[in-house]
This record gives sequence, C-alpha cells and structure tokens, in this order.
Amino acid sequence: MASRICDSVLVTGSNRGIGLELVRQLVDSPSPPVQIFAGCRDPNGQRSQDLQELAQKHQDVITVVQLDTTSPTSITEASKLVEAKLKGKGLNLIINNAGVNIPGSLAETGKQEMVDVYTANVVGPMLIAKDFHPLLCKAAAQFPLQTSMSCSRSAIINVSTLLSSITRCPENFSVSPMYPYRVSKAALNMLTRCLAEDFKKDGILVMSLHPGWVQTEMGGPKAPLTTAESISGMIKVITSLTEKESATLLDWEGKKIPW
Repeated sequence: MASRICDSVLVTGSNRGIGLELVRQLVDSPSPPVQIFAGCRDPNGQRSQDLQELAQKHQDVITVVQLDTTSPTSITEASKLVEAKLKGKGLNLIINNAGVNIPGSLAETGKQEMVDVYTANVVGPMLIAKDFHPLLCKAAAQFPLQTSMSCSRSAIINVSTLLSSITRCPENFSVSPMYPYRVSKAALNMLTRCLAEDFKKDGILVMSLHPGWVQTEMGGPKAPLTTAESISGMIKVITSLTEKESATLLDWEGKKIPW
C-alpha cells in the first residue's frame, strides 16, 4: 500500500479549481489522510456545491470548514474547529491555496486593487500560519525521535506562481503584466522564507509551490495543464519534500524556480 502523505491536512480555497482537485485527489489516493479539512469562504453557497457533494461521499474523512482567509475572525474560528476535530492531535499539513487575481496592467491598477489582492494572497496565509502554528507544533512534537522535516510530520505549502519570480520577470512580463498578482505572490515568497526560518526550530517545513498554468477559472481555458495533471504532480512533489526543500520555490514537477 502507498504511504500516506499525512494524517491530517487543511486545504484553503477548496471549493473550486486547484483546491477542489487537491481535496479530490487526496481523498481518492490509495492511502488518504485520516482527516481532510476543506476550507472555503461560503460552504453553503452555490459555488461550493461540488465540494459539499464530495464531502458527502467521504463524511468520515472530509470536514468542510468555513474559512475566509481575508477575515481574522474566520481564521481564528476555523482553527478552533480544526483543533476540536483533531481531539488532541496536531495538524500535519496546511496547503495555503486560497488566493485572488484581477486584471492588472499599470493603467488598471490602483490602491484598492493592490490592497485587496495583497490582503488575500499574503495577509491571509500569514494569519493562517500564525493561528494554526500551535497545531503544527503539536504535530511535529508527535515525532520525538524524528529530526528531519517532511509533510507527513508538519509543514506549510504556500501556493505561489512562476510570475512571482523576480529573476524570471523579464521572460514573461509582456504576456502577463498582472501588477497586483505578481507583487503579492513575490511577497508571499518572502513570507515563506521568513516562516521557514522562524519555524525551523519547531520542525515545521515551509515552502512555496507553483502549480503551473492550469485550466481553472483563474488560469483560463487556454492553459496547457488540466487541474488533474497539475495536482497529480503537486502531490508527488509534496510527498517527497525534505528539509532540503524548505524555504524554496518549486514547480509541480519538482523543478526549482529562482526567487
């Protein structure tokens, strides 16, 4: 039997696109996590219908959690719910997938666009890491004889993008200016580096992962990757991560992307 990626995982933004496919492939894996917490802004809304149907089929594994990553109160309440469901155990893995994008040429971008995207793409993952830190520490401590870091022990995966790479910007800027998205994801990468340094002492792995250009509502129909292909690759990468990959930015094939 294939080894389990982890015992417990929280996926944010799980009602559609990459997040939904992550939950689907995790629960359908040969050895699924014992508990999957599927966070979304409006669990009872029309856009969460597919997630609710999936959760209904796997009631013993999937718990749908109301989680608006732009709301500190929502994040705190979600952490309390997850803690109660774990019944004294820690949370092994957080996949910070929730994020937003808007058309973003310089002419289209003002203060509010920058603030809104930054709040969702950077502040949200930071608050998630902050509020769930005790549960991640508890998970890491459940492996007292293990000094190495991994996602089966305790980890945060921040979903980033190739467009966040300052080094690679000249290659793709003309095709996708996207000021708010690029700048926010570059900031998310710095958050990843900071958290990786901060949480190293706790045995918590932190890294950023680029899912590729995917056929989602955000990626559009012209994207070369299906969600199934992207997530299949991402899960392989996540499963193989060690402390060597902490504080790095990798793509869905495990290739390193320069900051």
